[in-house]
Amino acid sequence: MSAAWQSARRILCIRLDSLGDVLMCTPAIRALRQSIPGCELTLLTSPSGAAVTPYIPELNGAISYRAPWMKHEELASSAALQECAAQLAAQRFDAAVIFTSYSQSPLPAAMLCHLAGIPLRLASSRENPYQLLSHWVPEHEHERATRHEVQRQLDLVAHVGCSTSDTTLSFAIPQEATASVAAILIDAGIDPDAPYLVLHAGASAASRRYPVRHWLVLIGMLGTHFGYPIILTGDRGDVESLRPLSDTWVGPSHSLIGKLNLGELGALIRSSSLLITGNTGPAHIAAAVGTPLVDMYALTNPQHTPWRVAHRLLFHDVSCRNCLRSSCPQGHHACLDLLAPRKVLEAAVDLLAAGAPRPARTDDIALAFE
Repeated sequence: MSAAWQSARRILCIRLDSLGDVLMCTPAIRALRQSIPGCELTLLTSPSGAAVTPYIPELNGAISYRAPWMKHEELASSAALQECAAQLAAQRFDAAVIFTSYSQSPLPAAMLCHLAGIPLRLASSRENPYQLLSHWVPEHEHERATRHEVQRQLDLVAHVGCSTSDTTLSFAIPQEATASVAAILIDAGIDPDAPYLVLHAGASAASRRYPVRHWLVLIGMLGTHFGYPIILTGDRGDVESLRPLSDTWVGPSHSLIGKLNLGELGALIRSSSLLITGNTGPAHIAAAVGTPLVDMYALTNPQHTPWRVAHRLLFHDVSCRNCLRSSCPQGHHACLDLLAPRKVLEAAVDLLAAGAPRPARTDDIALAFE
């Protein structure tokens, strides 16, 4: 590691996507923390990404920003860009690490860091960044993705000499969230210490949502086969679109759609026997807390599969795989629409029968770095 990086004390980590993308950066963030003793790490991220930062003990703080070069429902103003640059300049960061997927350019964020006077700027880039980056890792994955997203970010920080032996995802659950979930389940007549399944049916992108009609069939199959309580979860924005699930009489299901904060969702997933979901944020929470999951994986991006956790990856193969689209460009949604609920049931049965070991359960919010 160079003397400049060894002496960096205030480091800005940048990941401007959503919750799951931030979680997949946490092993690399841990590598920074462990390799540069005494450093303070701040995350610049989207509002969605900022929601998960209280549960990442490696971070000292977060800044929320809707970057105009990222996908957002609301457009960012030029004034907001100037305000963000001024805020970063005021915090006098020594270094910035720009985390991106292989399809994204880091150069707008690099320009922001340049305007903020951050001297060390590390990123992977297809284009020659010239002076925008002090440490450039040439991007070789623009033709096809070859690495998992987590490994991509670990390789990035390794370029400046940072590594870690612990490459698990980070998500620390506060004790109050565990207690709150136990009380919610008891109120619903569910034993929090007995087996139960969690089904998270929502996703931020339409292309990654398993059809509601398939979920309805699956709930009935799971209830008949296992007899376990089935807990339905989703974001507040999913309440209306998932109402057919929450109102269903099929199976022993109980809806908590739109009723949990992020810490409670993590506690619920950690204590469950199994999570069934798509390639969305809760899948990465399950990976972080060690809960086995069945992932109905839309073929939009090959790099975001569950990391270091027992899982089954399900999809119907299509010629338009790796489209990187939020909506199905072909209009058929075949990679998920043609995935039969019975295949999901079979995967759940197989995964639970395998009895994969689980990590020791801890309420580890207290493990935050001093």
